[in-house]
Amino acid sequence: DDPDNGRTLLGTLDYAWLFSYAVTMFFSGQLADRSDMRYFLTVGMLGSAMSCALLGLTYFLNVHQLFYFILVQILGGAFQASGFPAIIAVMSNWFGKGKRGLIMGIWYTHNQTGSILGTVIPAIFAHNHWGWSFLVAAVVMVAMTVVIFLFLVADPCYVGLSPPKHHLEKDETDECSTSNRPTTDNESKQKAISMWRALFIPGMLEFSLAHFFAKMVSYSFLLWLPFYLKNNEIGDHCLTTFQSGAIAAAFDVGGMIGSIGAGLLSDLLNARAVAITVLLYSSIPMIFLLRKFGDVNLPLTIFLVLITGVCVIGPHSVITSAVSADLGTHKSLKGNRKAKSTVTGLINGIGSMGAAFGPLITGALSSHKGWDAVFYLFMALYFAAGLLLTRLVVGEVKRWKICSPSLKRKASGREMLISENGSVHESEFISS
Repeated sequence: DDPDNGRTLLGTLDYAWLFSYAVTMFFSGQLADRSDMRYFLTVGMLGSAMSCALLGLTYFLNVHQLFYFILVQILGGAFQASGFPAIIAVMSNWFGKGKRGLIMGIWYTHNQTGSILGTVIPAIFAHNHWGWSFLVAAVVMVAMTVVIFLFLVADPCYVGLSPPKHHLEKDETDECSTSNRPTTDNESKQKAISMWRALFIPGMLEFSLAHFFAKMVSYSFLLWLPFYLKNNEIGDHCLTTFQSGAIAAAFDVGGMIGSIGAGLLSDLLNARAVAITVLLYSSIPMIFLLRKFGDVNLPLTIFLVLITGVCVIGPHSVITSAVSADLGTHKSLKGNRKAKSTVTGLINGIGSMGAAFGPLITGALSSHKGWDAVFYLFMALYFAAGLLLTRLVVGEVKRWKICSPSLKRKASGREMLISENGSVHESEFISS
């Protein structure tokens, strides 16, 4: 009955889930690389469905103990952390580097779609029998678990197909070769890498830290934007809870556009860091404009929220999906197929720590210093994320120059080729 106390309790439950999810993510990838992906996802989805059902049953069983809710949230966060590491590994098994950004960008829109549906569907039961909001979600998850268990093919090699190319050099020893198929003894002898080894994959630290800042801002927007819109007059009018939630949904819609656009851009440029950095720096003026002019009138507010969603969600969607897949199949791993989930878990674990701290800092800062301070912090964080990728951006730009057709030398029927790390080697030239 006490609104202030209610918000505090709900915040406690949110952070219980967020920190559980973030911490478990580090270990989830390690476990996934040592497991059958289909079984691993099945257990994770069933556990997630169980946690939803346990929350829904509290309505019907009249359970009000805070400890119970915190425990269920911790369990839910732990089980849901199984998703990204395993799924990114499966996706990278099927899709190579050439169009991975676009495909992963389209795939990542599930995040925003789920966010929208997760708001709309519970609203049906929110005022009457709210327990059904969680039970319906649990039933849907169980149904999808059955689909995953029966029909998921985690690797094309399991059905006699060759894996995709993960590198673009012409002399690459393709892991599509028979000797590298997981049905052979070669794969069974491979060992999953440690988190310590994953940290030293080239580019891993930069992308992980940039993801920390990007996800901190992104999740702060996702959790606080409805509250911000509701408590700030727009065109001299105060929005209702429903109106503020509907306008905030434009941020998710923008996120869908940003995920696909950023992924496509990174493919066209063949440069993930450049594409991500462009969006990171583009976010800074958009965040400023949203704060400065977001209260002029409703159409302008919706437009600014939409474009801000494009710029803010785009970078972290590429890092959490396409970049994770790229690093999990990096050349330095020498064809080790048991690294993808560990790499994804590490990147997303670091990013999820930012997602956990971001909303907490946003709430405290907005209360003590006001919303101007919050928006300036967001701009500073995205600027810092861009700076972290500077070395990688310079490397990608240099590779463009080196690999330009005018610099290729052909002699005696042989062609000089430039690899991703800048080294030069020869391969037989085959004329068209």
